[in-house]
Amino acid sequence: MIFSRMPHLAAAGALALVLAACGGGGEKAGDVPTLRRGISAKVDTLDPHKSSAQWENIIIGDMFIGLTTDGPDARPRPGMATSWETSDDGLVWTFHIGDYNWSDGNPVTANDFVYALRRIQSAEVASQYASLLYLIKNAAPINEGKLPPEELGARAIDDKTLEITLEYPAPYLPGLLSHYTTYPVPSHVIDTYGDAWIQPQNIVVNGPYKLVYWRTGDQLVADKNPTGFGAAEACFDRVVYFELEDLTSVENKIQAGELDINNAFDGARQAEIEAKLPGWVRTTPSLNTTYWTFNGKVAPFDDVRVRKALSMALDREFMVKSVLTPGFQPAYSFVPPGMDNYDVPRPELDWKSMPRAERLAEAKRLLEEAGFGPNKPLEFEFIHRSTDDNPKVAPVAQANWAEIAPWVKPTIVKQDTKVLYARLRQSDFTVADAAWVADFDDPINFLYLLKSDTGQQNYGDYANPEYDALLQRSNAELDLHKRAETFAEAEKLMLNDYPITPMWFQVTKNLVDPTLTGYEDNAKDQHRSRFMCRDGIKPAE
Repeated sequence: MIFSRMPHLAAAGALALVLAACGGGGEKAGDVPTLRRGISAKVDTLDPHKSSAQWENIIIGDMFIGLTTDGPDARPRPGMATSWETSDDGLVWTFHIGDYNWSDGNPVTANDFVYALRRIQSAEVASQYASLLYLIKNAAPINEGKLPPEELGARAIDDKTLEITLEYPAPYLPGLLSHYTTYPVPSHVIDTYGDAWIQPQNIVVNGPYKLVYWRTGDQLVADKNPTGFGAAEACFDRVVYFELEDLTSVENKIQAGELDINNAFDGARQAEIEAKLPGWVRTTPSLNTTYWTFNGKVAPFDDVRVRKALSMALDREFMVKSVLTPGFQPAYSFVPPGMDNYDVPRPELDWKSMPRAERLAEAKRLLEEAGFGPNKPLEFEFIHRSTDDNPKVAPVAQANWAEIAPWVKPTIVKQDTKVLYARLRQSDFTVADAAWVADFDDPINFLYLLKSDTGQQNYGDYANPEYDALLQRSNAELDLHKRAETFAEAEKLMLNDYPITPMWFQVTKNLVDPTLTGYEDNAKDQHRSRFMCRDGIKPAE
């Protein structure tokens, strides 16, 4: 277990800080106004260029600010950039950076962004999110080692002016630039400390909170960074983040007065929790799809008949009605409803309306056609996340698959969420549970996951040149309706190939102390600590 401590605090002092943060009735910890947040899994990294986890983003987004930033409604607003303009062809964006500083007093400059945008494409960082930024000119060939980083379409005109050149027009760019992959990072600190730059004793940030304590598997603590963006308006002087995978522990901590907000709850028990914790349950439709992925590089999942059969057998309607959080919807497409820039009929799996008995009969026929039967059983492992509703759904899936025929024999394995995603990135699975929540409000943010050059987040290494070509065509299309039609054609093609099987569309699931102010439900499920407050607490002057 890694234990990180602050150099300016002795061990006893650090422990006292954390104990103070854990106590009290929610208004103050010791004499420090403290917000206590639960996050749903263990933190692996706080490096904006190495993370890909929503729960890590809760902390990262409190400490770093990009060119734009999420407002309480998760819509982009100016961040480090106070203004920007775009060329007539939509390819060149010019950003004007305000007078902001890093927590060590150094100014934030355009060169910090150039450094960061080059860094995320470097082989040394090996970011699983690098492909999200392939829209920047030359990003893909730089990531592949075919061009030097200096060829990236990002340059500092001067300390306060950044120019970004794109491969194709991207009207959603302001939303993308609020995502942590685009955050500036302090080159002078990384050059000194390497990977240890994110440890409390080394970290330098430009946001309202700065990490001061980190005990892996337990909790992290961030104190207000007085000169950081948004700090002057931030109500709480300290934020404590508890790594809470056990949802029963979450409820116990709330009842004990030790937690103010948590990013998950047991959805199947929503009515019970609402009665137990009046006013705490907060849900709203989310841009979030749970999907299960097949490893198409290993037999027998290199056979589309096998993938389709297992997809058809899953009883999404029963799962949503009887197991999952109220408000979830069965998913027969990948891009969730409510997504901007998709104003066309959505493609869906073509057997959606088929009665379940007919689905099972067709699934059996497909597997028999693929060579399976009593003398050759289909045996495979399905891994699922240890968090949220996923453990409850897994036995339903196991029973669904066994209904196809007695010779279909799945093994169900629960995995620590962090471990599961590591296995996905390494293609160390056959069938696995996964989910995706929008980074920005555009269909490409979902559909790009299945592009052949996406990298680690294309978990099953799906590759279809026709699909790639359709997404490439969408990039060049300025008419948003025609662009949406191209997206629909691409999504339909991909769904028919079954590299994944959509399972359900989610609602956000948060537990929020009803005495907290500044919290707003939003489809991206982004809730920055700097916007939250409680009556009687005022920002320190």
